[in-house]
Amino acid sequence: MAMLLSGAAGCGEQKSVSTTPVAETSAEETQEETSAETTQEETTAKEESSEESSSSTKIEAQAVSASYSAYSGGILETEDVFTDRDLLQTPDLSEAQYLTASDGETLSITEAGIYVISGSAEDCTIRVEAADDAKVQLVLDGVSITNADFPAIYVVSADKCFVTTTDSENSLNVTGSFTSDGDTSTDAVIFSKDDLVLSGTGSLEITSNYGNGISCKDDLKITGGAYTITSAEDAVEANDSIAVCGGDFTIAADKDGLHCENDEDNSVGWIWIAGGSFNITAGSDGIQATTGLQIDDGQITVSASEGLEATYVQVNGGTVDISASDDGINATSKSSYMDVVAEFNGGEITIVMGQGDTDAVDSNGSIYVNGGTLDITAYTSSFDYDYTAQLNGGTVIINGSQVSEIPAGMMGGGMGFGGGMTGGSGFGGESFSGHGRHM
Repeated sequence: MAMLLSGAAGCGEQKSVSTTPVAETSAEETQEETSAETTQEETTAKEESSEESSSSTKIEAQAVSASYSAYSGGILETEDVFTDRDLLQTPDLSEAQYLTASDGETLSITEAGIYVISGSAEDCTIRVEAADDAKVQLVLDGVSITNADFPAIYVVSADKCFVTTTDSENSLNVTGSFTSDGDTSTDAVIFSKDDLVLSGTGSLEITSNYGNGISCKDDLKITGGAYTITSAEDAVEANDSIAVCGGDFTIAADKDGLHCENDEDNSVGWIWIAGGSFNITAGSDGIQATTGLQIDDGQITVSASEGLEATYVQVNGGTVDISASDDGINATSKSSYMDVVAEFNGGEITIVMGQGDTDAVDSNGSIYVNGGTLDITAYTSSFDYDYTAQLNGGTVIINGSQVSEIPAGMMGGGMGFGGGMTGGSGFGGESFSGHGRHM
């Protein structure tokens, strides 16, 4: 996914993007027509794909789509992140293929289309290996899969794979250590090499006893559904980006709750949250991004060693409650692509720190408070910064008392990348207005 960085930090406004139920949607927003072939040993679902076009497909029932709020002055250009089909929670199933999970079977999907999957099974994998331009939608309709050592859903190739829940309960579990698929180290219950979208109106419980819950090696978007994820490593991780505008998440992770990092490209690895409800308990970080972490809306509760971490952390709205034993919010030098900044333009942020050498807001660069409310309980340090800190607006409360300026931090040390920042905008020391860079 191409993502633009915007330098208009601290001067934007919240805007609502809402899509209401519709009775008619184009083929691009719904699905391609499907056909299937099956064998006794392996079920291979194939479809005769039509290209996404402007032709219309009638939907008999009302469709349900997600809505979200976006901040116009954010560090990320977010206008085109979600497509209409990404936001659609109830796809048209009139042309769908229906598959049933069975013990020891691979459901192999090789063509674009919509596939409704139900049933309970052990050692069953839904394997998607389609063309690079194929959009595949997996509709989970009461699925329960428990595997010993391999992903329950494995996306080898596709343009984009949607995993959508109907109004049903679903569970995917891997009980043992993951085995490799050739050169690919599969490490998650849902493992995708290409773009992945999670949506729906039902629930999905994911348990990973020795690995990640969800791993996407490209861009991950979540627009709806209810998720309970228990993982020995990261609950949700992606290489290039994680964008969330809806959903209900209960996460217990031994490592990070949400983690986005690309070892080969430090210009990506960003997280945008524009909605959703999160209850995260994590052994390491609640939410960690390599470049930018932008929160525009949502309800986020984190109990972790560190609550939020990225090179540039920007909170523009929503409710964020953090209990942390190290840093509540940490802006640190994880990428040379962005300046090291913690910036607050809106929202209700509550941070409660444990005793010891802890910082509620820690920046290896600068801190800017332009709006919103920060309510901090800290035994040792409320703010720690290396460059500068500005209280330009909003409300800051420290241990029950409102303050008129940010207390002096521990000056000196590593400033991070860029330096010379004024007013909280800028990447690599530059200031941008109305444009940005591609991630």
